[in-house]
Amino acid sequence: MSVKSTAAKPRTPRTGTRGGAKRREAEPELVQLLTPEGDRVEHPEYSIDLSPEELRGLYRDMVLTRRFDAEATALQRQGELGLWASLLGQEAAQIGSGRATRQDDYVFPTYREHGVAWCRGVDPVNLLGMFRGVNHGGWDPNENNFHLYTIVIGSQTLHATGYAMGITKDGADSAVIAYFGDGASSQGDVAEAFTFSAVYNAPVVFFCQNNQWAISEPTEKQTRVPLYQRAAGYGFPGVRVDGNDVLAVLAVTRAALEHARSGQGPMLVEAFTYRMGAHTTSDDPTRYRLDEEREQWESKDPILRLRAYLEKQGFADEAFLAGIEEESLALGKRVREAVRAMPDPDPMSIFENVYADGHALVDEERAQFAEYLAAFEEGH
Repeated sequence: MSVKSTAAKPRTPRTGTRGGAKRREAEPELVQLLTPEGDRVEHPEYSIDLSPEELRGLYRDMVLTRRFDAEATALQRQGELGLWASLLGQEAAQIGSGRATRQDDYVFPTYREHGVAWCRGVDPVNLLGMFRGVNHGGWDPNENNFHLYTIVIGSQTLHATGYAMGITKDGADSAVIAYFGDGASSQGDVAEAFTFSAVYNAPVVFFCQNNQWAISEPTEKQTRVPLYQRAAGYGFPGVRVDGNDVLAVLAVTRAALEHARSGQGPMLVEAFTYRMGAHTTSDDPTRYRLDEEREQWESKDPILRLRAYLEKQGFADEAFLAGIEEESLALGKRVREAVRAMPDPDPMSIFENVYADGHALVDEERAQFAEYLAAFEEGH
């Protein structure tokens, strides 16, 4: 995420930025197993063989994740949530990588990994408490090996590296995966995580969802080379995958996690995708990018791509698709009702668990705040 203001003046298309077109022409091809038209292709290094049931499961994951995301966006617009970071367009990157993890792997997300949370068994409703302002994270990280959302940009990569170093000392064969965006790749925390993980041969996969816009700043204004190539400078491999191809993401992430857990050290996966919506609900992407760009990427929609493949292969009939739609509607209804029923926390609870053994200043502030609240009760 860039610190650039979203109120910046509208920017020229990226094809007009200095050197942008040349760099795109020189960019390497993506690892791809499913074309935007829904046709299977082969790759010399990565392959995957899934049953029709597994393929339908991936489709279900993406559809329900998108529905949950759309419901959360609508709830924010209705004033039920303070903010929301949409994953629209990034479903394949998240579901493919999330389904590649083992139960004993540990995930360190940012604040947009709703699809990964789904794969790890976190109830979607639990993701919304923080955005409604009723808790600081509504789930136990150790229950699903899925850490709490990290708002500070890039810091979770250091947390993941430290955890992975601990796994090595424990002699376990599990792996860690850390999610971050293209904007976060400019943060010093990410560079430090790369350094430590390489030096200590930590079993961590750095999964960068390059959605091409760090708030209002295009990737080409942050880096001179494709992001995955940065790994080579730290001494570990990197790969770029079509982030809208759920099959390719699944295959590449599986291989990267196995690379890490087998003692070969870290690996960087760059999932080249696109943020089809706003950075968050406080953002207006029309101020810095063109509608034509979004329309181009809508033709590469990850859900429509897999649906086309399922229909061509005869793996999905009308009954299956209707069942997913019915399940989607039920999920939306459950989310709406659960969010509106969330109880407000006790205002005094903000002073709990600040320090393990208490603190004089916190005690003073608690007393002042209690007096302030009492004034309302007395009708002052």
